[in-house]
Amino acid sequence: MQIHSPIPELRLALMKRGRVVFVPTMGNLHAGHIALMTAARAHGDTVVASIFVNRLQFGPSDDFDLYPRTLKEDCEQLAAAGVDVLFAPTEGDLYPEPQQYHVEPPASQNQLDGEFRPGHFRGVATVVLKLFNIVQPQAALFGKKDYQQLMVLRNMTRQLALPIEIIGGETVRAADGLALSSRNGYLSAAERAEAPRLQRLLQHVSAAIRAGETDFARLERETSGELDRHGWKTDYVAVRRQADLQLPDTGGKQALVVLAASRLGPARLIDNLEIDAPDGR
Repeated sequence: MQIHSPIPELRLALMKRGRVVFVPTMGNLHAGHIALMTAARAHGDTVVASIFVNRLQFGPSDDFDLYPRTLKEDCEQLAAAGVDVLFAPTEGDLYPEPQQYHVEPPASQNQLDGEFRPGHFRGVATVVLKLFNIVQPQAALFGKKDYQQLMVLRNMTRQLALPIEIIGGETVRAADGLALSSRNGYLSAAERAEAPRLQRLLQHVSAAIRAGETDFARLERETSGELDRHGWKTDYVAVRRQADLQLPDTGGKQALVVLAASRLGPARLIDNLEIDAPDGR
């Protein structure tokens, strides 16, 4: 596996490498990231990963300084997964001067995660567009665990007419259902044992909707309350349309997704579960 930091060096290395498939990450890799790397192989000739902890997407109270940096271990995992090229820029490589041009997603960024992390998706969209311009891939993979992020980046790519196919990777889970996340490492043993409750409750919401429940606001309140009764601090539980993350149509029969974000101890955990429309509707 080749490893490059300077942008000109990376661009030279990617010349005449066929169809490039790109998987951006912030490092501290787990099996969910590696699943994306493995899936990427089916979509092109050269798999490129990046590792960069992007300051622009962290708010003042977020964990930028504490976010785990594990480059040596990450490189070993990427090489074992068959990644061809790793782009591991320094902050000076990617932001040699203060970033004064930004990508501003539409107002819909300010709902759900965007409501509780102001400016987060602005920072994500800006760095991803910059990475796209550097790597110039023909396809890029992002995990569905960050469902709203996937939608923001898919819409950005379409509206800016970027020649890049955006592919969503399924969420990888531990045996007890907890979605894998770099932030799971913040949990104590007791918190880790409690953490699967989030996915169990989303499964309960999904089952209720499949059984015909349409009072989504009640399901959201009850789920949030159940989490908080067990020591969580919930930002939101929301049932939305898969197509655009807007409120479901009244009486509509569309594909839905239930999303949640809640703090357990020092970790803010997010998860979601897709609820497909019944066949033939």
